[in-house]
Amino acid sequence: MRVHAGRNIRWKPMALLAIFAMEAWAQTTMPLSLKRAVDIALAPDGNTRVALAIESVEQAHRQQAEAKSSFLPSFDGSVNDHRETSNLKAYGFSFTLPVPGFVLPTIVGPFSVFDARVTAQQSVFSFADLRRYQAAKITAIAVATDAAATRNSVSDEVARDYLACLLAEANRTTARANVELSEALLKLARQQKDAGTGTGIEVTRAEVQLANDRQSLIRADNDRNRAVLVLLKAVGLKMDIPVEFSSKLEFKPVEAAAEAQLVEQALKARPELKEQQQRQDAARLSLGAIKNERLPSLGAQADYGTIGSNLVGAHPTYTMGVSLKVPIFDGARREARIGESASLYRQEQIRTRDVGQQIELQVRTALESLRSAAAEVQSATEGLGLSESELAQARRRYEAGVATSVEVTDAQTRLQRARDNLVKALYDHNVARLDLATATGTIAEYVNQ
Repeated sequence: MRVHAGRNIRWKPMALLAIFAMEAWAQTTMPLSLKRAVDIALAPDGNTRVALAIESVEQAHRQQAEAKSSFLPSFDGSVNDHRETSNLKAYGFSFTLPVPGFVLPTIVGPFSVFDARVTAQQSVFSFADLRRYQAAKITAIAVATDAAATRNSVSDEVARDYLACLLAEANRTTARANVELSEALLKLARQQKDAGTGTGIEVTRAEVQLANDRQSLIRADNDRNRAVLVLLKAVGLKMDIPVEFSSKLEFKPVEAAAEAQLVEQALKARPELKEQQQRQDAARLSLGAIKNERLPSLGAQADYGTIGSNLVGAHPTYTMGVSLKVPIFDGARREARIGESASLYRQEQIRTRDVGQQIELQVRTALESLRSAAAEVQSATEGLGLSESELAQARRRYEAGVATSVEVTDAQTRLQRARDNLVKALYDHNVARLDLATATGTIAEYVNQ
């Protein structure tokens, strides 16, 4: 709360409580784990892609209901009341009588007609409508499967953004540790100078190193803030919410199964392949629907109503009938549609093979990356231990006066590089684990770990 000098400002108790509550709410930090981030993103009001996928499923179900309506009867009602006159000559009627001076009128009317009627139509059997309904049904299933694939894709996206935040968090922690180390070494250089065993250039060198490390810390803070904004956008949260991550980059060994077993598991679990297979089946049924248009179709129609010169005295009438439609020739349009639909079916077959090969490629590539990243973490861990030991020895030698600050600075630089290498190795290993989980269709299990 800001108070301006020279102004007598009186705050009511309730107003003060409201201000303090708002400030406390604004400063509240939201703990965010990977599972919670994914759960928020997969909610209907979370990630935009998830919301659109839900609407696509609803649209597909409506299209299926529309295709199903071909098997249900349709009813129409009409009420017609009109008054007219008619010229019989216009219809070719001409009346003559052998009576001199007597001529029948050719203008009839005016007269009134009242007709109230209900009409019903029903498709009794049509192979084409049956195939269209089956295609719409499979398409709806494919869209639902695509929604599941979208959920997996969003989970993967959020997990990657979350790992990027953990990387930025680890880099910031490393930058802070580097600043603390540089401050300690600067203090040591000043002590050595005061004791007469050091020089001014050594103090200046330590000050330069500290300035560089502080600049790196500022850059790490900025990178962390940007990574958090990207994550909040992917999750679907407001971008002004401060978050605190409940996880950190760490090494979790993975005992992966054989490549062939993982590939087989992925081909069974990945919704992308299931969706593509369902779209292939829908294209096959659509082709069959067009082919079946050559077959006869049977329909029925009926109407019932009352007709007369007016409502009073009208008489009931009805019509019933059955129609058999036999296609003969439509100018070869159907053959062209069959060729087009057959081409679409072959395209879906090609896509199905490509999706299967792409899944196998992702599994094998992720497995290779996981093995390489595990070795990278082991090597980086060993390098960090050696760098810490080297710096400790260099500091002892410098304090004993048997070495210069250059040796300490070199050891410090190698330690900072070793810290960065370990952070990068841990990030690569976590990304490789995520890649393998996504490739094998087990992203939900990865998130819940």
